[in-house]
Formats: sequence, C-alpha cells, structure tokens
Amino acid sequence: MIPFETPAPPASASPDAAPVLTVPADAPFFIVMNAGSGRMQTDETRAILDRELGGNGRRYELRLVENPALLGDVAREAVEDAIAQGGVVVGAGGDGTLCAVAQATLGSGCPFAVLPRGTFNYFSRDHGIPSGLEASTRLLLTARAFPVQVGVVNGRMFLVNASLGLYPKLLEDREAYKRQFGRSRVIALWSAAVTLLRPHRHLRLHIEHEGSTREIRTSTLFVGNNRLQLEQIGMKEAPLLEQGLLVAIAPRAIGRLAQILLSLRGAAGRMSDAGNVMSFAFRSITVTRPGRRRRPVKIATDGEVTRLDMPLEFHVAPEPLFLLKPEPEVALANRS
Repeated sequence: MIPFETPAPPASASPDAAPVLTVPADAPFFIVMNAGSGRMQTDETRAILDRELGGNGRRYELRLVENPALLGDVAREAVEDAIAQGGVVVGAGGDGTLCAVAQATLGSGCPFAVLPRGTFNYFSRDHGIPSGLEASTRLLLTARAFPVQVGVVNGRMFLVNASLGLYPKLLEDREAYKRQFGRSRVIALWSAAVTLLRPHRHLRLHIEHEGSTREIRTSTLFVGNNRLQLEQIGMKEAPLLEQGLLVAIAPRAIGRLAQILLSLRGAAGRMSDAGNVMSFAFRSITVTRPGRRRRPVKIATDGEVTRLDMPLEFHVAPEPLFLLKPEPEVALANRS
C-alpha cells in the first residue's frame, strides 16, 4: 500500500477566510440545555443567567430538554427563532450537547455560543472560553462570532472527535460507570482502565485517501478536530487543524498490555513517539470494512455513540461554525 502524505491545505480551507461577525448589543439569546444535567445544575444556571444577562438588560430564553432524543428538534426550533429575531443560539452542557446544538446552527449563518457544563469541555477550552458559568455567561455580552472548523462523518457533525472500534466502547462503559458512581474525571479514567483490560476485537479497515488505499488492522480509528486534545496526547499533527485539516490516529493491532502502555504514553503526551501508531492529516477520507461494506458500524461523535452505515466519509465541513469566543490573543491565553 502507498503511505499517506499530509496534503497541502488550500488557501480557502481555513475558517479564518470567513468573516468575523459582530453581534448586535440587543441580540436575544436562545439557550438550549440538557435537563439531564440535574436539578441543582439547572437551578444554578437559571440564577446566573438572570443575574448576568437579565441584570444587564439582555433578553434570553432557557429551553430545557428533558428527553435527549429531542435535543436536535429543540435546537432547530431555537435556530429558527434566533434567525427571525436576530439572536444567538447557545448550547449549555458537555461536548455531546454542544455538538447537537451546533449541528442545527451549521450553515444557517446564525451565531453559536456555549456555556460549558461537561466533564472535560474540550471544545470550549480549546477556544479559550472560560469554564466557569459566570465568566462564560458574561462573555456572551461582548464576544464576537469567529469562524471555527468542524468535522463531518456521513452527515453527522463533530466538534472534537469521531471514532470507531474500541473508543466508542470506552465511552459506553464510561457512561455506565458515571450513572453508578457519579460524574468526575477520576471515574472516567478508572472506567477506561477497566475497559482496556478486557478482550477487544481488532478491525480490518480500508482507508481511501487522495487516490491511494491503505489496509490497516487496528483496535480503533480516531479522527481529531481539537488541537488541545491532540496536543495533550502528544500528536505532532495538532497544528495542522488550523490549516483546514483533520487528523486520523490508528494504533496497529496490539495486545491488551501494549494497549494500556500506549494509553499511558498518550496520557504523558508522547503518543507520536510510539512506533505502533499510524497518524496523518487529511481533508477527506473514506473508510470501509472488507466484506462488510453495508453493515452499520458503531460510531462515537463528541462522546455520543450511534450507528452509521458503511462506507464512512470523514471530511471537513465546507462551511464554518460562527462561535462567540474571546479575541484571539485572549483565547490563546485562556487555553488550558
């Protein structure tokens, strides 16, 4: 097979080519929040919104979603109302909730903002948005909407990452542990360790990229769209995200002990040093499973697991998401 090379990004690929939008001082906010976060978090959110937005004369509507299956419908309604009233759609929650709300705004021209309420909050942290609810709410009053890149797999958007294989299993097990023991980073890391110790299958995949095809055997194919996350595990391709590209990572078929050692290497920020990891940047790839071309496969996008039909088409969305965030120099200083 021909080894993949990183393509030269076209000048039009970067979101920086799109204009920065200034939000009117009287624009209303339509805030979509997953009520599954809990009553205490909902009450806290209401109190801060009343104080920081209402107290400054800004109109807002908080739309709580009791059933996660309706999140997309509520988000689309919020986008329609925001467009009609010259407003901003805001997602409140973790990366999965933010992605569902952002999907409704993509391509609409409607500005999007976030109130991070999740465990890791990779999307908001990467863009320098404060993790504290008060600070992120105050930011809504002054921030401009900057174009940011998003990824797509078979029409399903992702802000942070998309994956198949072992990684979706890790996420499913993590949610089960969280329901039993509570939401925290310690629980998330513990559940990952337990999952890695169990037997897991390897996938045989064909990856088509710019006219060449490579066959690989791997436990998981991970596609990243978050510079902070890729930097944390030590991927040298992380800066290429800002050039209109995504990054694919696939460990070669290895045993359980080697998989754990690889995970520890990633936690130490040294994933690129591993000799059994394939990685490359791309604008678009097509992934198939020999002999199982049409069978659905389990996919995780920003922590939410679903099934999609093969083949899988990963690519950068042709239009950016317009995100309310700090000015570039402030955003860079806030990244953590």
